[in-house]
Amino acid sequence: MKHILLNLLFLLPVINSFSQNIHSLKYKDIVFDKIDVQKDLLFSSADSIKESYRQFDLYQPANDSSIQKRPLIIWLHGGGFKYGTKNAKEIKIWGNEFAKRGYVVAALNYRLSKEHPVRKFKDLVEACYDAVDDMQTAINYFKTNANNFKIDTSKIILGGNSAGAVIALQTVYSNRADLQNVIDSNKTIANTNNYNSLNIAAIVNFWGALFDDDWLSRANVPIVSVAGAKDKIVPIDTKGVAFFGALAIHKKANSVHILNDIKIYKEYGHELQKRFNPFFRSDATKQRWREAAEFSSNFLYKTLFKKN
Repeated sequence: MKHILLNLLFLLPVINSFSQNIHSLKYKDIVFDKIDVQKDLLFSSADSIKESYRQFDLYQPANDSSIQKRPLIIWLHGGGFKYGTKNAKEIKIWGNEFAKRGYVVAALNYRLSKEHPVRKFKDLVEACYDAVDDMQTAINYFKTNANNFKIDTSKIILGGNSAGAVIALQTVYSNRADLQNVIDSNKTIANTNNYNSLNIAAIVNFWGALFDDDWLSRANVPIVSVAGAKDKIVPIDTKGVAFFGALAIHKKANSVHILNDIKIYKEYGHELQKRFNPFFRSDATKQRWREAAEFSSNFLYKTLFKKN
């Protein structure tokens, strides 16, 4: 009898693990243990490896035997359009978190401003203009090379944190004329582009913003947002500034019937930190980043994959 009990105790963790795997849902739950990462690839063949702003890292689940094409998340880093790269710690965390759920994740670099986007709004918008152009180049690259990466081009998701989320939102809900008009409203520029002509499936917005929340009425692309209520870098609402943060986006999206959801951390600010520090991130902050990925994955699964 003792031997039987010991064997049962030994097998219990194995049974629990097996049970969890049976009930895990791809693209919602973590279903892969290991990730393959390819570093410093190029999303524009016309550029040399020295042009680092056209580089990306590709995160994929290891040993993914599925023959089906996978959804792609294109992720852009933060840094106020002046700093940051795809090598940031938070990018590696999100690359792993989403890839372990079955996504292909492309973490991109993009052009950074040589001016003063952190202090001058005009410089910030101009930097966003260039970065949106880089994002569009990357989207077209992944569509052209979809077979090589086993990408489902009907499920391309744009995501980012801080400036990266600003770029993702503007890529879908604005165009060149809009951004030029934000810089100089006295100019009359023809608005000829179709919104969401790139057929983006969803947006993951981590503490980003739109320059004009009225733009949300132009397309119908689902948005999932995470933000800190005490964010002093990118305001969660509007408060008279030119940014419309996550809460403002949530309220406007509801009014124009865009599928969306939001998770607000009431006690935290930018990057879900108590006090924003771009050089130090505590283990507790990293855990909140993982929670943000889980929340977003749940939304994406319900929006893009769950069958009614």
